[in-house]
Amino acid sequence: MITKILIGLAGVIAIFLIVVALRPADFRVERSAALSAPPAALFENVNNHRKFTAWNPFMKLDPKVKNAYSGPEAGVGAVCSWDGNKDIGAGSATIIESRTSELVRMGMDWKRPMEGIATVDFTYKPEGDKTIVTWAMYGKNNFMGKVVSIFMDCDKMCGPHFEKGLADLGAIAAATPAAHMTAK
Repeated sequence: MITKILIGLAGVIAIFLIVVALRPADFRVERSAALSAPPAALFENVNNHRKFTAWNPFMKLDPKVKNAYSGPEAGVGAVCSWDGNKDIGAGSATIIESRTSELVRMGMDWKRPMEGIATVDFTYKPEGDKTIVTWAMYGKNNFMGKVVSIFMDCDKMCGPHFEKGLADLGAIAAATPAAHMTAK
């Protein structure tokens, strides 16, 4: 009897491991919004980590988060490290590419609750009196990431935060004096 239970349990575990191994390694979460601010004003609020944390919805999940900044204040090489509660964990974001009013690309490195890396892009496309801003996060899941993806949908977890963040970014950028001067 115990032998049959152990064989059955081993079979279930083997099937689970096969399902995990066959899951796609790539992941991507992306949201876009048409914001009433020029690309330069939006870019400025992403390309500088201190400005980014003012509207970043993830930082709002922990009012006591500890942020540390290193490298240049803005642009390539600027780093923001955070250490927060269970909702945001700990990690760092490094700007690895920056093209004025076009793109900010960050390398994300999470330390907890689970280690992982990803790339985050912010792109800006003028369209009439608005700018289409796209916030995308993508990368590859390791085996443990694939296991977690069976139980947690990254798009459903992060997508609503991206939408909220884009709305807050638009409000902040539209309210800055530079946004009004550039828009004329």
